[in-house]
Amino acid sequence: MTGLKIYEAESARTKKTWLAISVIVNLSFLGFFKYYNFFTNSFASLLRAGGFKPHFETLRIILPVGISFYTFHGLSYVFDIYNRKIIPTRNWVNYSLFVSFFPLLVAGPIERATHLLPQVENKRKFDYSKAVDGWRQILWGLFKKVVIADNCAEFANIIFNNSGDYSGTTLLLGAILFAFQIYGDFSGYSDIALGTARLLGFELLRNFAFPYFSRDIAEFWRRWHISLSSWFKDYLYIPLGGSKVGTWKKVVNTFIIFLVSGFWHGANSTFLAWGFLNALYIMPLILSNKNRHHVKIVAKGSSWPSLKDFRKILFTFSLTVFAWIFFRAESITHAFRYIKSLFRGLFAISAYEETFNFLLYKVGLALPVLILLFLLVEWQGREHNYAIEKVGIKYPKMLRWSFYYALVIAIFLFTGKEAQFIYFQF
Repeated sequence: MTGLKIYEAESARTKKTWLAISVIVNLSFLGFFKYYNFFTNSFASLLRAGGFKPHFETLRIILPVGISFYTFHGLSYVFDIYNRKIIPTRNWVNYSLFVSFFPLLVAGPIERATHLLPQVENKRKFDYSKAVDGWRQILWGLFKKVVIADNCAEFANIIFNNSGDYSGTTLLLGAILFAFQIYGDFSGYSDIALGTARLLGFELLRNFAFPYFSRDIAEFWRRWHISLSSWFKDYLYIPLGGSKVGTWKKVVNTFIIFLVSGFWHGANSTFLAWGFLNALYIMPLILSNKNRHHVKIVAKGSSWPSLKDFRKILFTFSLTVFAWIFFRAESITHAFRYIKSLFRGLFAISAYEETFNFLLYKVGLALPVLILLFLLVEWQGREHNYAIEKVGIKYPKMLRWSFYYALVIAIFLFTGKEAQFIYFQF
């Protein structure tokens, strides 16, 4: 309704009024279900610091499935109408399908009305080649989730949940395993969502572009959760002035984006710390105007990266792994304890012995080998939309199908302990 009111408004003031109503209503629902207890507890703590003794009731709120994602779908819809990028639809069914399209409902990608709504309104025909491509992407998504993410989750959880019992190198291993867990989990879901949508004749926005092969943090954020990063860029960063402002304002805008991104993930100070840390990471690139330095695919056309690119990739991955500690930790206190123990015991000989035993007797050899093979396949497919999009296309049919069956067998053979998709909570 507000979309139609914005479009039909005769004055700029009326348009802004209806836009404000829509934004307030959408964010109010999101704020109540996702942040009510956080704000209540924070306000109570503030009053207690001032000598008061407040008694606020918190609620056991059941978070609606996918609320963050369909809230942002709805907001992008009214923003695009306000900016005259689309004409509002008068078909309630089409609008509802756009907002709550089932493959992307619980973990994205965050779609735009300019991209998905025309596909909903237009007639679709079954396309065999797209359907095959969709199944191929679903298969790779399942491999990432079931084989890589769930197996990494089992041991990352052991280490994070008992971090006081392990040495620095084992804690480093836990952080690395979580890095692969969250990537396999989230990008795996995105692959399944995009593949499922393609079976139905829809093309969704790409959400991941091999982010762990990035050469700096700015490139990482252009390749990780692309739909969210671009959403904040288009609807928050650019309206704030973007990079076409003074240095101080540019710094403020960057921190706003990353703090809001952290807060979007959940009402926990750990997510804010994670966002703040990533803002610090990217700040030197922003201030030196080098944030667009790496826009092309790394080592395009080459089998292996140069030594210089490899060092950059390794450094960027190290920064990312460190930031993931805050994302995974139960609290800020837990995160700092984890980091303190990690660095304090990183160089002790006994620490390496413990980590070796952990790998040998708990993790085993299968998972490291699977991760290595996974990285090799991802590297070889980095110039495409997903890793196995073109793998084996020119191979003999028997060899190509052998590869697909190998993935299916691996999914059944190396299924880890069932773990909920991480982004279901957001």
